[in-house]
Amino acid sequence: MEQSNFNNFETGQKLPNATAVLILGIISVLTCCCYGIGLIIAIVALFLAKKDLALYKANPGSYTNYSNLNIGRILAIIGIVINVLYLIYIIWIFSYFGMEALQNPELMQEKMRELMGQ
Repeated sequence: MEQSNFNNFETGQKLPNATAVLILGIISVLTCCCYGIGLIIAIVALFLAKKDLALYKANPGSYTNYSNLNIGRILAIIGIVINVLYLIYIIWIFSYFGMEALQNPELMQEKMRELMGQ
């Protein structure tokens, strides 16, 4: 009886994009400081996860790697949140300091003193 359960687990189908979703989810978190690249990767991961989730919900007993899909989907959501927060931070930096201050160190020091209230 135990042997047959093990064999059923081994012969179960794998979700086609579960590993790709997991890898893309990890990459989206790792590239969160790359000016939106991680956001694009995370959106692709969520799109692939949605397709595989529909397959899994249609027949949950025949697929064996749902945990990879779920972890990848969670990482993609975390990647989206971190990437959006980083992009908001970058937009704030550019809008507050301006391009001139980012290129001129003396002007940047003046803006930083202004920000700190000195």
